[in-house]
Amino acid sequence: MKQSVRAKRMARNHRRNSAQGKLSLVSLMDIFTILVFFLMLNASDVQVLQNDKSLTLPKSSTETAAEEQLLMTVSQQRILVDGKLIMTIDDVLADQDGELDALANELRLRNQFRAANLSPRDSEDGVSDAFAITIMGDHEIEYQALKKIMKTCAQLGYTNISLAVEFVEGESPLPAEGAL
Repeated sequence: MKQSVRAKRMARNHRRNSAQGKLSLVSLMDIFTILVFFLMLNASDVQVLQNDKSLTLPKSSTETAAEEQLLMTVSQQRILVDGKLIMTIDDVLADQDGELDALANELRLRNQFRAANLSPRDSEDGVSDAFAITIMGDHEIEYQALKKIMKTCAQLGYTNISLAVEFVEGESPLPAEGAL
């Protein structure tokens, strides 16, 4: 049977369109390569600390990055060490003898755990002399409470104390000359 011109054209187009198309992977490889390099370069520059919604950090334009160490969160109501509730700020302010017993007990446990996990090389290098701690304190914390917390930390060997701040680019942490 003879086919019309239209039927021949439709059959030809059907054969051509039924063949699988080829996917060009070169452009996709370029995009993924750029994406991988972008993620590798930017992933190492950022250190994210867990943040409590009730906590507002003081602002600073410091250039020094924080190191990975024991994290203490001091909000307006409570003190947490690595997410574990230790005591409330009311207890800190009510304490008269200076050393905060609940905080001291927790830090002593951390000292024992750290000392048990030190390698002999670390103790030879003097790493065990001073423990490091980062305090994430709300910007409205009373100075007396923060002073008692830092004193307790220092008495237990945590002499390398860092205060976490929110980085603000371009602002000077000191007031302008003549502003006082």
